[in-house]
Amino acid sequence: MVGPNGEKRPGDPIANAVHIAKIATGEIEETYVHDGKHPGKRAAGQKGGAARADAITPERRKEIAQQGAAARWAK
Repeated sequence: MVGPNGEKRPGDPIANAVHIAKIATGEIEETYVHDGKHPGKRAAGQKGGAARADAITPERRKEIAQQGAAARWAK
């Protein structure tokens, strides 16, 4: 099992709890290397909504938001 930041943890919930308790009490040191990148993020750059948000102007975002609000209130 891999944790949210790429660290390796036991797959069994009880073993994982024991492992976390040992880390918290200082019995063992957590072996986690952070390289500054999120392991789930695509390496090719931004995709989808994040890339679109960066590409459009604030005025265009406002227009899109107003259109969406008008469509919701029209129902």
